Amino acid sequence: MLTNDDIETLAAGAAKSSGALFEAINQVAAQRIGAGLVTAMRHDEAASMVERLYSSNPQAYPVGGRKLKRDSDWSQHVLVDHQVLVSAGDELIKKHYVDHEQIFGLGLHSCVNIPLVSNGACIGTLNVLRAKPDWNDDEVAVVRVLGLAALAAVLMLTS
Repeated sequence: MLTNDDIETLAAGAAKSSGALFEAINQVAAQRIGAGLVTAMRHDEAASMVERLYSSNPQAYPVGGRKLKRDSDWSQHVLVDHQVLVSAGDELIKKHYVDHEQIFGLGLHSCVNIPLVSNGACIGTLNVLRAKPDWNDDEVAVVRVLGLAALAAVLMLTS
């Protein structure tokens, strides 16, 4: 789980700006679970679109990048049903992500997607990818807690 230092890192980021909070989330995710890529997306339900608000690797996944997300297992699970999605291993990465070759090219082999839900609506996602192909319950729990911080960051952007 998160340490007091992790919580202080997140709080310090939140006190500065949404961008600083996203950077703090990335720092904690890298230290606690070996994250190789952290992104946060805003969800536009009416357009069935997600837009990248944050990327720990803007060269590979630039801020502002958009993806159409409709009629897929991923979008149903994460955006509609508001369920955490764990894609552990290459087969699940291939199943859930059309950009799987780019993901593999970064040396990443698993992902956890956290829906960011406010007032009953999914307003975005936190996406944490890493090289290790599997996840245990404690690691997923860390990402879920970081999702709460990401929700705060997204809400900071809209207020």
